[in-house]
Amino acid sequence: MAKNKLQKFEDVDRFSNVFEYTDFDNGTPKPKGSWHKEIFKNSNPIVLELACGKGEYTVNLARQNPDKNFIGIDKKGWRLWKGAKQALEEPLPNVHFMRIYIDHLADYFEKGEVDEIWITFPDPYLRDSQSSKRLTSPKFLSIYRKILSPNSTIHLKTDSDLLYDFTLDTITSERCEIEEKLDNVYQEKPDDPVLSIKTFYEKKHLQEGKTIHYVSFRLNGSASE
Repeated sequence: MAKNKLQKFEDVDRFSNVFEYTDFDNGTPKPKGSWHKEIFKNSNPIVLELACGKGEYTVNLARQNPDKNFIGIDKKGWRLWKGAKQALEEPLPNVHFMRIYIDHLADYFEKGEVDEIWITFPDPYLRDSQSSKRLTSPKFLSIYRKILSPNSTIHLKTDSDLLYDFTLDTITSERCEIEEKLDNVYQEKPDDPVLSIKTFYEKKHLQEGKTIHYVSFRLNGSASE
């Protein structure tokens, strides 16, 4: 397994559709403000998938929406290998991946440069002491406000009852606007072409008999300057 991961790291390092940044960049230029003009070379909306894992949602959303640009983000480079490889081979020019820490998003995107965010099966961080690490916590919503365009949508898809309930509570406390709420995706919208995309982890959750939840919402208010 270690050798396999090492090979994937080497592949990802040379993939033209992957940006990697670490704490040791020593001033490497970041793509902030250049996504439309220099990277995608169009003005189409930009959609992020956070904690994208193997990139299944990023790739499938890009296939369904060639008029949008997609960026899958994860901190572990070997996870990105599958999605990045698929996007290069098809090819899908509207797909890129980034290896960064999500709490540093504002270092890589200008205010208003992102139009939509997907959060698919992130770590729910089960202990209350870890709640600020949840990707729908007020801490992260404040980060998203710094990069999202007005009236942008955030999507959460999860098998975690705890994270789902926590997110609904956060939406209320942050005075956000719910667009759609599904307590059981495959009972309420089993044939939805977007929500029926299944990640590696989702397939495992479904085999275990877990219920899949979904909520989409808009952030009200703006980031403080």
